[in-house]
Amino acid sequence: MKFIHRLGYYLGGFSVGLILLAFFLSGKKTTCSYGPDARVLKNISTKQLKYSNNSVAVINNKIIDTLAVSYVLKHGDVNFSKSNTELDSCKVYVIEDHYNELDIALTIENCDSVATIQSITIN
Repeated sequence: MKFIHRLGYYLGGFSVGLILLAFFLSGKKTTCSYGPDARVLKNISTKQLKYSNNSVAVINNKIIDTLAVSYVLKHGDVNFSKSNTELDSCKVYVIEDHYNELDIALTIENCDSVATIQSITIN
């Protein structure tokens, strides 16, 4: 069999496979969180989110709102140099992002079933 025929069969099967994958995976919420930032953010987003007294005070002073906190939790970057990941029970992460001309940093204590926002820092 000539190379051009083999290439044609390969490309035909590959395209049918892509169409089948698109059909079966459409509508499903599949994600590929391979990076360390994405894994931490996904882990935090699956847990119940609680606010500490300090973070509630910042939100009540109307400096930022819970929409900004949700945005930072979804699109932020984890600063591992400021985080404390060596703890056994609850690791502490610092998540930073820019929202509405504000630099926001969230300090989150990530336990087994609950993620608690310990502090909110705005620059």
